[in-house]
Amino acid sequence: MEQNVGRGGPLSGVRVLDLSAYIAGPYGCTLLADQGAEVIKIEPPSGDNLRKYPSTLEAESRAFLGVNRGKRGLVLDLKQAEALDVLIALVKEADVLVHNFRPNVPARLGIAYEQLREINPRLIYCAVTGYGETGPNKDKAGYDQVLQTMTGMCTLQGPAGGPPEVLYGSVVDYYAAALVASGVSSALFAREKTGEGQYVGVSLLRSALTMQSARMIWADSEPKDVGRDMRSGGITGIHPTREGYLYLSANTPHFWTSLCALTGLDALAADERYDTVRKRAVHRDEIVPKLHAALARRTALEWEALFGDDVPCAAARSVEDMFDDPQVLAEDMVARFDYPGVGAYRGFKHPVRFTATPLPEPFAAPAFGQHSDALLHEAGLSDEAIEALRARRAVL
Repeated sequence: MEQNVGRGGPLSGVRVLDLSAYIAGPYGCTLLADQGAEVIKIEPPSGDNLRKYPSTLEAESRAFLGVNRGKRGLVLDLKQAEALDVLIALVKEADVLVHNFRPNVPARLGIAYEQLREINPRLIYCAVTGYGETGPNKDKAGYDQVLQTMTGMCTLQGPAGGPPEVLYGSVVDYYAAALVASGVSSALFAREKTGEGQYVGVSLLRSALTMQSARMIWADSEPKDVGRDMRSGGITGIHPTREGYLYLSANTPHFWTSLCALTGLDALAADERYDTVRKRAVHRDEIVPKLHAALARRTALEWEALFGDDVPCAAARSVEDMFDDPQVLAEDMVARFDYPGVGAYRGFKHPVRFTATPLPEPFAAPAFGQHSDALLHEAGLSDEAIEALRARRAVL
């Protein structure tokens, strides 16, 4: 089934050309597709490398399916002039172009912002880079965990005095994706007022530091080696129970008092040595063993039920549990998709809710080159022209 423009959502009618790969750029474009934009994923003949990531699914990488929902797919070899001509034809009618080439690549391909702006002055041109557009690292390849390690995230994630630890889940990439979607949306809003497009720059370095805004504060009066760990002294965190693990948050006086009352540790709540988060952090070695002894009386799920609304908490679950979680289902976050070779599967949908412009139902990521013919026909190419391009492998 072909998917067309005008699917609904606040970005209905916006056409996005997604030339990016991996996660940050592609998922940023998916967030735009979720909101109704028509997104065309343009891959090189080698395909998006995310398709090659490890997966128990034989026909396609799970990561690719999750990152690229709601797009149509086209394969172009931009190193060939004929394929570049096709892209230029698409650029003339596009609203947005997103790529994650290193800063020195686009001009060589003939798709730098300055070059495409002459073709379409209204184009929003978003470049996702590792380190930004300037500086000594601008042409280096940037990856999520490289930037995590560089910017101190891994050092603070690891135990005090221990080795750094990676935050798994591509957190920098996904945050950068959110910046792509918000940056592009802001540029589209500005275009409504000015009539002109603009360059939008998103980097993994900026994303990693944006995520750490609460840590990126350094008073002139402070030494370099100042504590920036915001964890609340060991009380707020993941704790063992009789069976399973439980995350607790007890920073406010109300939640601290409730935690003590429900675990039978009322004496701790009455002790003025522990009556603030800072004090509890100082005395964590006195409090945590008592808390663990109390939590050992019940399972994580039992504590979760007992604490209810009185203590913010969650029993540690697997992501598989989320597919049938009552709250997730009530919020309509899971959709059914179908993909060639994979068949039917369930996946995430609708990260944002809009009341006046309801979101369209998402559809599966494109198979490799799935919509090439349809998109080339829409661009005005005849069957004969398409076959000629395919014979030269400019199009797949």
